[in-house]
Amino acid sequence: MKGRPFGRVRRAGLTVGVVASLGLAGAAAQASIAVHPGAGRPARGAADRACAAADRSPAPRPGTGGTGGTAYVANDASGTVTPIIIATGQARHAIKVGANPAAIAIAPDGKTAYVVNSDISGAGTGTVTPVSTATGKTAPAIPVGNSPSAIAITPDGETAYVVNSNSGTVTPISTGTGQARHAIDVGGYPAAIAITPDGKTAYVVNTESSGTVTPISTATGQAGPAIRVGTYPDLIAITPDGKTAYVVNTDILGAGTVTPITIATGRAGPAIRVGRYPAAIAITPDGKTAYVANQNSGMGTVTPINTAANQAGPAIKVGTLPDAIAITPDGKTAYVADRGSGTVTPLSTATGKAGRAIKVGTYPQMIAITCDGKTAYVMNAASGTVTPITIATGKAGSAIKVGTDPDTIVIVPGSPG
Repeated sequence: MKGRPFGRVRRAGLTVGVVASLGLAGAAAQASIAVHPGAGRPARGAADRACAAADRSPAPRPGTGGTGGTAYVANDASGTVTPIIIATGQARHAIKVGANPAAIAIAPDGKTAYVVNSDISGAGTGTVTPVSTATGKTAPAIPVGNSPSAIAITPDGETAYVVNSNSGTVTPISTGTGQARHAIDVGGYPAAIAITPDGKTAYVVNTESSGTVTPISTATGQAGPAIRVGTYPDLIAITPDGKTAYVVNTDILGAGTVTPITIATGRAGPAIRVGRYPAAIAITPDGKTAYVANQNSGMGTVTPINTAANQAGPAIKVGTLPDAIAITPDGKTAYVADRGSGTVTPLSTATGKAGRAIKVGTYPQMIAITCDGKTAYVMNAASGTVTPITIATGKAGSAIKVGTDPDTIVIVPGSPG
């Protein structure tokens, strides 16, 4: 298992001046031992764009439609990616990529999966492996920086931006040529990235203790002045309208916070108090509510934030050590992966109430939901499995075996089945 004691387990080799033996949860430990906070968590906006592209397709390809598409699971210890055909629930043969795959981003047209290989051995720089979703074949690996940990692709699909945690840089990759451009200097220990819906700006979260966010102009490749946020930030989410970025600050010595940044001005607003050791954030499709998972010291909670007022509502109790959140396309239900409980807790966004926990595998750490909203796929890190949940019934299906130490999961609509 990757090793953060409470929060999302990451291991890209990043070390920050924090004492790991404190045993503090959330990304606190990410910052202290590890590393690559928030790395493999797929951007909701990118998933929405891929779903929209599939909906606009004039003639669906084999495997498309209500139950179509493919889930891709990166297996850290195996150095592979396992495709799961959604229509059948069957895993295909694993695709060999680079060492320690840690994140995946899908091109907006759904044709290519870009796999970030962090290569924690220290033998060399990290790489990105392009994988054809039609054939499962890989293109030559693209060298990037040291310990790459996150990736985001512009809405036009022309550029992928790779965050290099131990280099303090971001490497842009031209998707047309497969060539890396000159690295862009950002802040200390960058860990997460999000791109605005208009594609004009990439925001990079720097996990240094005096936390900052670096904006990068995608037109010029230039980094702008760093924006001060909270202590040890490690996650970011942008509202669907592109007006506000929400940055999660773990602040290992106290309660966690979320800092809103107004994108039009680049200014940070007052921090919003959430629970202790926040570990995940997701925003509803209508942009009205951001949900933050807090690992706390015991029972986990989720804090809803009203984005219009930037105010937190009452915390909702979930399972132990909540580590990921995914929201259905209709915005009605948020699913929370409770890593410590081995469960998934559904939350009604209308009532703010938690439903009955659904038992899945050991150490569930990520959730991906199909474009039609029918199935949630839960990645179980210690089990080496993925558990499908039928959203209409709340029932878990049979676990699907993938590789060793799976690290992230994304869904590609319309991939051949």
